[in-house]
Parts: sequence; structure tokens; C-alpha cells
Amino acid sequence: MQFYVIADENTVAGFKLVGLDGEAVDSPEGAREALAKAFESRDIGIVIVTERIAEAIRDQIEQYTFGQAFPLIIEIPDRLGPMEGRQSIREMVNAAVGVKI
Repeated sequence: MQFYVIADENTVAGFKLVGLDGEAVDSPEGAREALAKAFESRDIGIVIVTERIAEAIRDQIEQYTFGQAFPLIIEIPDRLGPMEGRQSIREMVNAAVGVKI
């Protein structure tokens, strides 16, 4: 099972440094194509998408999320930080491991 990152160029570059593959996109059309490509691959188990890109293609994200069980789509903040009303990565990790601040 592989991870696949759909994000801005800086985020994809950061994930590539730790060995994850991905595609840098700068438009909703590019994001839609990258997401469709990820879902066509049988090797990809988790798709990581930045919140801002996911918001731009929300209809397709929900179609895959509610229509298919696999791969899993995870939304993360980009380099600009979390969108309003969303948790930071630190807050998500703290909540996942049971740390309360």
C-alpha cells in the first residue's frame, strides 16, 4: 500500500523528501485529474490532499469518500496553515494519541 500526495509544489516536494510520491497541482482541473489517477492505481492506499485543494474539488472528494471504501483520503493543512475552523497537524496528532493541551 502506497501513499500519494496531491498538493502545491512545496508540499509535494516535502513529502518526496521522505519517500512519498505525489503530484503538484495548481488548478481544480489538475487536482481532479490527479485524484482520478490516484483512484485508478491499485497500489495507492492513502491519498493525502491539502485542505485548500480538497475544498476546490469538494464534490469529487465527497463522491470518492462516500462512494468507495479504498483508497482513504486524508486532508491536511498546507504551508499556509489550517483553514478557518480546521485543526492544525499538531492538534490532529495530539488528539489521535490522546494528548490534551
